[in-house]
Amino acid sequence: MRRVALLALATLALAGCGGPGRPVDLANVTTVDAPQPEEVRPAEPPKPGAQAPNCGDPTASLRPNGLAVTPNSTMAKIRDRGRLIAGVDQNTYLFGFRNPASNSLEGFDIDMARQVAKALFGDENKVQYKVITSKDREDVLVRGDVDIVVRTYTINCDREQKVAFSSVYYDTGQRVLVDKNSPAKGMDDLGGKRVCANAGSTSIDAIAKNPAKPVAISVPNWSDCLVLLQQGQVAAVSTDEPILAGMAAQDPNLKIVGPKLTVEPYGIGIPKANTDMVRYVNAVLEKIRGDGSWQQSYDQWVGGRTGVQATPPAPKYRD
Repeated sequence: MRRVALLALATLALAGCGGPGRPVDLANVTTVDAPQPEEVRPAEPPKPGAQAPNCGDPTASLRPNGLAVTPNSTMAKIRDRGRLIAGVDQNTYLFGFRNPASNSLEGFDIDMARQVAKALFGDENKVQYKVITSKDREDVLVRGDVDIVVRTYTINCDREQKVAFSSVYYDTGQRVLVDKNSPAKGMDDLGGKRVCANAGSTSIDAIAKNPAKPVAISVPNWSDCLVLLQQGQVAAVSTDEPILAGMAAQDPNLKIVGPKLTVEPYGIGIPKANTDMVRYVNAVLEKIRGDGSWQQSYDQWVGGRTGVQATPPAPKYRD
């Protein structure tokens, strides 16, 4: 058995290291209930003949219309409630994770939610967080449980049938994480090997469809994939590069290999009917791209800790 117990603790300890985060009041954090905890299991194979709908360019969003809040708008209703409700992660180091030293939620995605709250209320702390898994994202938006989802959420045509998205706030792609002693140089070398990703993610689909025929293993959270890799129960983890970089930052015995397998543009998910909120969130993103807030947050949480450098992606609009 490898260094599993120690690394499970080290993973939590290291998540709290690196630069002061802004604490989140845990009274404002809730978790979406699940009927049963998911098991680690082979992912379901893609359905024969299933094809994503063609929606043109899914990253083209609705043009912003300023930060004014008009009566009877979605934003006015959120103001009347007194808080923004955001679906987030607590298990993805650097993007949405719980700092064990302060017990606060931190990361790049958490900062994006706080920026929306700041625009609405003048107070970035007026957020109620609902901790969700990858597969919960569409459901909580369709039910109206949350106002926004900020959870490394890739924009694509299939998802746009159910929910709306902001403009892209981060561009990345899927790669592969392996043990430093692994001979694998990418997904091509993992045929027949177990490769882990989150249930409900675009990553698990990409693994299942890869021509090398790896065995896709699905789990509820990225931290579960990390532990399975440390235990030697899977040969690799494959998902978006900054998520893998966060894992590698926690465990120096891991390395990222291979070219990017996919393009993964992240957007903020919004209930499909709330087009006014889409325009408002896009106005917030325009503001933070221009005033340096996006870059400051990215450098603090991701670039400075992983060496994965980025600048704000240029928005695209369809109207």
